[in-house]
Amino acid sequence: MSLTSKTQGSQAESLLSKARTQSMSLNRIVSEQDAVSQAREAKTARLRELRLEKEAEDRVADAALAALPKQVGPKRTGKR
Repeated sequence: MSLTSKTQGSQAESLLSKARTQSMSLNRIVSEQDAVSQAREAKTARLRELRLEKEAEDRVADAALAALPKQVGPKRTGKR
């Protein structure tokens, strides 16, 4: 085997190692982005659910206030 073959083989191994490292880094980054995206979607769904519950409670409270009889009594004037 000549020196050139060994050098070329070494360079090929180095390039392959570099490509593997880059691929692993890319896979890790994609996995992290997926995890962040899933967490964001879960938080958004939870917040939406809480907002809808509060809006429903507010509607019930508004309906209950509307159903109360109006207070009837003497009118107050600004004089004392």
